[in-house]
Formats: sequence, structure tokens, C-alpha cells
Amino acid sequence: MFGVGLPEFAVIAVIAIFVFGPDKLPDLARQAGRMAKQVKQLANNARDELREELGPEFADLELRDLDPREIVRRHISEAMDADDDEEPAPRTRRGQRPLEDGEIPPYDADAT
Repeated sequence: MFGVGLPEFAVIAVIAIFVFGPDKLPDLARQAGRMAKQVKQLANNARDELREELGPEFADLELRDLDPREIVRRHISEAMDADDDEEPAPRTRRGQRPLEDGEIPPYDADAT
């Protein structure tokens, strides 16, 4: 969670006790909880309003889907899955054909 581990959280809690005092700390925690709940409700309302504005084809839209990193990651994984499904085509140049199994490739003494 935001790169804050247990030791950092403990230091923040001790500093909060010294700054605000033990009698005000529960009230501040309650206010922080209410604020987090309101922020979550605001995000959910924004998502629902965006879904309504975009129409029924975006009914399963998540805000996470709009993250550019997620979009790139999804397209790359789809392309990799599509490449795994396809049989690689033999690479040929114009006027040439692929070698048969066991056929010896031509040798050009002048080119070497």
C-alpha cells in the first residue's frame, strides 16, 4: 500500500500520537475513514456516470481499463496469444521456394 510497510506505519503512528495526543487520535481516525468512504463513493459515481454516458456497449467498463499501462499490457498479451495460435509462414524471397526436407541448399562459389 503506497510502499509503506509495517515499520514505516509504526513510526507514523507514534508521531501521530505525539502530535495529536491519544484523546484526539480516535476522532481523527474516524474522520479519515469517513473521507476514504466518500472518495470511494465519488469514484464509483464517476464510473457509473461514465458508463451511462458511453452507452450499453461499455456496460462492463472499469476505470482500471483506462490506464494506458493496462491498455498496452492487454494489447501485447493479445498479440502474443495470436502469434502462438498461428503457424509461422515460411520465409521466401520473390522467385524462390522453400527447401524440401533433406534437400541441400544451393552453393554459390562466387558469393563467398
